[in-house]
Formats: sequence, C-alpha cells, structure tokens
Amino acid sequence: MKTLFKKTFVAGVIAMTATTAAIAADIAGAGASFPYPVYSKWAEAYKAKTGNGLNYQSIGSSGGIKQIKAKTVDFGASDNPVKFEDLEADGMVQFPAIIGGVVPVINVEGVKPGQIKLTGDVLANIFIGAIEKWNDKQIAALNPGVKLPDTAITVAHRADGSGTTAIFTDYLAKVSPKWKESVGSGAAVKWPAASSVGGKGNEGVAANVTRVKGSIGYVEYAYAKKNNMTYVNLKNAAGQFVAPDDETFAAAAAGTDWAKIPGMGTFITNAPGAKSWPITGASFILMYKNPENKANSAEVLKFFDFAFKEGKAMATELDYVPMPEATTNFIRKNVWSQIKNK
Repeated sequence: MKTLFKKTFVAGVIAMTATTAAIAADIAGAGASFPYPVYSKWAEAYKAKTGNGLNYQSIGSSGGIKQIKAKTVDFGASDNPVKFEDLEADGMVQFPAIIGGVVPVINVEGVKPGQIKLTGDVLANIFIGAIEKWNDKQIAALNPGVKLPDTAITVAHRADGSGTTAIFTDYLAKVSPKWKESVGSGAAVKWPAASSVGGKGNEGVAANVTRVKGSIGYVEYAYAKKNNMTYVNLKNAAGQFVAPDDETFAAAAAGTDWAKIPGMGTFITNAPGAKSWPITGASFILMYKNPENKANSAEVLKFFDFAFKEGKAMATELDYVPMPEATTNFIRKNVWSQIKNK
C-alpha cells in the first residue's frame, strides 16, 4: 500500500539574495516516525519562509539515536527518551518537540471507529496472544450490543527499534502485571502472540493493519486519522472510556512539569484525569552541546523556534499537541543555552 507520508523529504538547497549568493543551511535529522507528519508540515512552511531546507529520515527512534551518535545528522529524534546520565556521558541535550497519542487500530469487518471499547488489561491480553478471537468473552463483556465476528486476531507490531513501541509497551507494563512480567517495555520487545506481523515505522504498521483482516496494531494518531483507520476507545486511569484526539492528549500531558525532569525525558502514559488518553507521549530531539557543524546546529534551533512559535496550528490540524509556551521558554533558556553554536 502506498503510504500517505513519504519516507524522506528534502526542502530547498540554495538561497539567493540581491547582493550575495549563499548556500542555505540545509539541516538533516533522522529518527522517530511518530512526529514525521508534523515535521513535514513544519519543514514545508519553514522552507517557504526562509528558503532553508530539512532532510528528515523517518527510520524509527532507535535509528535516530544511532545516527546522532554517529554524527551523521544534525539532530536525532526519539519518542523513547534518553536517560539523563546517558545524555551527559555523550555530551548531548534533549528536549520534547511535540506531544501526540498512540492509538490501537483495528481491521474488523462491520466495526466503526470508536465503536469498540477496551481496557488496558484486555488490550494487553490481546497483544500477549491470550485473546485470539474478536468475539472472545473478555471483549464481548466490554461491548454489549456490538456484533463481534468469530475472526482470528493478528497482532501488527513494529519490526524496528521504535519509540512508539516504547510508549505503547510502557503503558501496557503499567496496566498489566502479566505484560510487565512476561514481555516488559522498551523500543524493541519479543512479541508473544502466535499470530503476528511486523512492519517498519508507523507507516508499516498502518499498512499491515489495513491489509490484514482481523488485525490490531498501534500507531501515532495522525497515521490513523489520515488513513481513515478504525481506532478503539480505551479506559483510562480515572476509569473513563475516552476517544483519542488532541484534547485527550493535552489532558494527559497537562500535569507534566517538564522543568523538574532531568534531561526532560519522561513517559506520560496512564496519566491521571477523567479526560486523559492513556497512551500519550512526547517526541524528543537530541543534539550535541558542542556540535561539529555549528552553523547547521544553529539552524536546527531556528527551525524548532519557528515550529514552537508559528507551527501550533499546523500541529493541531494533525491532532498533535504543541508544547506549552512555558515549556518552550524553559527549553530556550535552559536547554538551547547549553549548545555552543559560536
């Protein structure tokens, strides 16, 4: 299936002025597929305004961390936050750029978006492989009146090292002791369900769920929305069933005090609040404090400063949640100030 979002984009190479000709500070980044739709929007607008381009490779969070460590890109992107002590050891800083939601998506005949409700425990049992049919009594008990077919469930998961997987499995480990003990959490785990299929990137999981009848997977909400996928509603920590959208993602993130978190790296899954979407997460940017290419590093900060100031509406259109102004002010003052671009 053709994916909605291309794997890479390149915007602009040369900017000319009336008095001088200068090569635009094209910047390169790589990593998480979770934020790719909004980074693409921001890059298009930034190119139109400044003439400067961005080449971003949607290769998964683990790939982004490897690339920035290898110094082949100007920034890495990961939804799986790097620990503060590891940042310090590598001479890097980290900051959240955008907030979004990971949503379970399904391909079940006759079922509409939001029609099926699941608890975290039942969701974990599906991905463990303990629930093998859509008409299983555990699913049926949560969905009286919904016609559930006697169809086998296929689990669609990420085949690459993934921050989306890290967010998803962090949530499952919080709500299911069985999942925590038998599978655990992280960017890559051993998927236990007997019937399963792996895909690369959010794009790959979305494609597999669309292709395989009876399947269930997990993607960042922008992929579900743009591909018209059927999502499920989930029971949150307050005991309320909620639907995924920018308002429930914002509710989940509202209580996060980023300024008090070393390295700003944290998961915000299973957050309190009656309106909170339980699988909410942030996507993070990784940069060196003392970059080799200082001009490009400075341009990266200009790009994200533009995104924070002028990219809010673009983010909201895709059902992401822009970082609060207090947080972006903290990032400028306390994180970007550590980067030596002169």
